[in-house]
Amino acid sequence: MEIVESIVESILDIPVQDPPEEEFSSADLTWTKFGTAEHHDDVALIPYARVDEFIIGECSNAECPTRFHIERGRKRSKGSLKEYKDDEYLEYRLYWCSFGPENYGEGGGILPSRKYRLNTRNRAARPQSMRGCQCHFVVKRLYARSSLALIIYNERRHINKSGFVCHGPLDKDAIGPGAKKIPYISNEIQQQAMSMIYLGIPEENVLEKHIECIQRYCGSDAKVNTLASQYVRKLGMIIKRSTHELDLDDQASIRMWVERNKKSIFVYQDTSETDPFILGIQTEWQLQQMVRFGHRSLIAADSTFGIKRLKYPLCTLLVFDSRQHALPVAWVITRSVAKPDVAKWMKALLDRARSIDPGWKINGFVIDDAAMEIDPIRQVQREIFKRLGEMVYSIWGGINTSVALEELIQDFVDQTSFMEYFKSSWVPKIEMWLSTMKTLPLASQEASGAIEAYHVKLKTKLFDDSHLGALQRVDWLVHKLTTELHSTYWLDRFADESDSFQNVKEEYLASTSWHRALQIPDSAVTLDDRGNLFAKVTSQKDSSVTHLVWNPGSEFAFCNCAWSMQGNFCKHVIKVNMICENHESYKPSMSIQSFREILMDLWKKPMDDSISLDESVAWTNQMLDQIKQLVELNSSNDIGIVVNNMPLKWASKKGRTFVGIPASLPSIPSSSKSTIKNLQKKNRKRKRLSRLR
Repeated sequence: MEIVESIVESILDIPVQDPPEEEFSSADLTWTKFGTAEHHDDVALIPYARVDEFIIGECSNAECPTRFHIERGRKRSKGSLKEYKDDEYLEYRLYWCSFGPENYGEGGGILPSRKYRLNTRNRAARPQSMRGCQCHFVVKRLYARSSLALIIYNERRHINKSGFVCHGPLDKDAIGPGAKKIPYISNEIQQQAMSMIYLGIPEENVLEKHIECIQRYCGSDAKVNTLASQYVRKLGMIIKRSTHELDLDDQASIRMWVERNKKSIFVYQDTSETDPFILGIQTEWQLQQMVRFGHRSLIAADSTFGIKRLKYPLCTLLVFDSRQHALPVAWVITRSVAKPDVAKWMKALLDRARSIDPGWKINGFVIDDAAMEIDPIRQVQREIFKRLGEMVYSIWGGINTSVALEELIQDFVDQTSFMEYFKSSWVPKIEMWLSTMKTLPLASQEASGAIEAYHVKLKTKLFDDSHLGALQRVDWLVHKLTTELHSTYWLDRFADESDSFQNVKEEYLASTSWHRALQIPDSAVTLDDRGNLFAKVTSQKDSSVTHLVWNPGSEFAFCNCAWSMQGNFCKHVIKVNMICENHESYKPSMSIQSFREILMDLWKKPMDDSISLDESVAWTNQMLDQIKQLVELNSSNDIGIVVNNMPLKWASKKGRTFVGIPASLPSIPSSSKSTIKNLQKKNRKRKRLSRLR
């Protein structure tokens, strides 16, 4: 559609258009701005005899098929005006999309000026289908030239007052004539179909799985299968045509998205002179996973993503699922790391979880940035765990920092590019990292590998070459997170728990370096017996290939494989460190050192024969009980065995008279049993008599 930007003030300057097509629409016309600089409309001039053909063409819009009804009309007889302007009408008709202007959808109503619904034959299929569509135009049969019609388009888009598409294939909530006959589709079934489509699975495979799920509720029926097929095609069309740009202005677009997706927002703060932009996203499924896997467990933050390339950096909060894989349960988009702003979104997230489970709490918080303000986290949490995945240099107690740095610079003096990067990025931060490492305990290799696996998947989804032009738009980032990335993790979890989609499940299981390392046999690892300088790992795919791992047994070990050379945490390093744990010549990991120091600190603090000692013993025993239960659950293949070994045992339902009596207690004598039965009979008789009265 072409729009000429210059404003025309006279009807005589507007060309008459007569498209050759039998039926035509607004897309086939060139629109002119008519009026004054203060007020002007998009208009086109066509033969009056072709108005019906124009309306038919507008009704056949592929994205928003509809009908148009006459909302208002007026007529004049020829010669009734002695003086008139060029744009005066002989006939005036206001055409409105039949999915409006009333809104019978959620939160809608009839027009304030109208106490009834217009009973026109051109209405949409049924009154419930009116969705408040604002698309409308005026047709004026000109008084001065009665053979011509002036079309004035007031709103060309089929949107409601909030600016959202409100009907047609692009509307997810559209109500059609056959809505009552559509088979039951639960949230899980819908999410499964959407996830498969977002991940590019062929439509025939999506339809096959969708029909399998539908048949669980509706049985095998040809009509049900047909409706299911229509549903999948429509869903695919919606996803294919959906766009992140709800408005050309990014800020306005994200406001519209927030307005439409309030259930998935736990905090939103628009940019102002005093407040920074903050957007916290958490879908209902993510909330369920956070409550399920985060309770009395760990939450990790992947907080340093997109600082240079995205408009606003992205922080992801992760929990560790049943496979100990990192699962994204919330996204926070903001540039601010100030204490009040961090506390604002963190408290909102905590309140949301406790609205589902009032007793919900976490045992630890894993952070990946030594500069992060930890006070807001401490307000929510007692303990903070620290992950160090990018350190290239470490000093652990007793070594002079400046001397060690000077030695490092001398060793790598010929590596100019590396030294420039090291001096600019790490030398100013080295003291901060060291103080953080000594102050806070360190997380394990398994946690680091799981977080890195998420980070790699995030980069793959977002930094695709085809999307590099959209990186500075927040609405694009939100769209990618809530569609493709969310669908990926939903399908991973569904495949694992339902034991379906075997290819997806296998990829999910092998997605972390820790799990890939477990597949390497111990015999493939050879340690250096002399100076513990390196280790060798034989490739499982090609036995003639050997990988070298330097600094074995250390968190800062690195490998010569392609994955490690890109700065990633490879399976060879993890496997070598697993082997080194059992050798006395290698020091324990920093995470186990931190654990020992904390235990020793707890043991030293209490004064002998004091209340503090009693409290410490009680807390330590409670902690040990939790550790034993977790170890037993993780190592057991049958949860029934664990339940049977619990101290509290229930009797059968008939004999469960007193709550909480273990089965190991002596049974009640038979005489007592008969007495109890008599009392129960009397109580039942009294209840019946009281009801009769």
